[in-house]
Amino acid sequence: MSDEVPESPATVDRARSFGPVAEAYDRGRPGYPAEAAAWLAGGEAKVVLELAAGTGKLTRQLVDQGHAVFATEPDEAMLEVLRERVPEVSAKVATAEEIPANDRSVDVVVVAQAFHWFDHEVALPEIARVLKPGGHVALVWNSRDERIPWVRRMGAILGRQDLDTSSAEHLVHSDLFGFMEETTFKHWQEIDRESILDMARSRSSFAVMDEAERERHLAEVLAFYDDFGRGMDGMRVPYVTRCYRAVVVDRDEPPSHTDGDGPDDERPDGPVVSDGTDTDMLLIDFR
Repeated sequence: MSDEVPESPATVDRARSFGPVAEAYDRGRPGYPAEAAAWLAGGEAKVVLELAAGTGKLTRQLVDQGHAVFATEPDEAMLEVLRERVPEVSAKVATAEEIPANDRSVDVVVVAQAFHWFDHEVALPEIARVLKPGGHVALVWNSRDERIPWVRRMGAILGRQDLDTSSAEHLVHSDLFGFMEETTFKHWQEIDRESILDMARSRSSFAVMDEAERERHLAEVLAFYDDFGRGMDGMRVPYVTRCYRAVVVDRDEPPSHTDGDGPDDERPDGPVVSDGTDTDMLLIDFR
């Protein structure tokens, strides 16, 4: 997901337009370097909540590194692919603006390739609410390295939304989070004549094209590949993985998320969560 644009009904519709191309998204989008996943999570095994997890491109890395991962995604079709790819993860249809978790319940909130779609005025307080004291939010984007001329030409065809990580500035200007750290990692994606079409189909701009536009666009992508690819050997697309993280500002009291009727109120359908002192079971019934 990409493009920093003001929140509106049209924006929300486009953000959720990936369902029809969920399989292409999973095949065509690059993964994330293991060292980037480790930096985002911040070390030893933690309880990690991934928002807008898509088809699980980052989820798999986080699980393999030993974290207890819970995933949310607003698009059911995308989430179904995630459940197939990472079946051991508890996953739920939900948005960043209404997170199905209790106050101070997770160590890390991670967002991969999607933070720009959020309504930040609503999502940032929600993220701060669910983080434990000392916990942090981590953002990541894969951006093609367009310092290379043929990669710039690819960007002109596919679109350059993924180069825009400016929405991370919302963390800088929020009084809910402290200093924002950032770093980058480099990696490569191997693609061939088929997977470059999946790369094109996985764009939100493609999802909203009519059939004639799609055919023209895919023909242009194939013509590019025939010029710059290596036939059956494919091509290696260079990426810069841009990572950001910031620790939640501790409050004396956790932000209230009740209806005011009593201290035992909980978020409807959310997980039962400890206050962090009971390490036997931090999250229960995240379905």
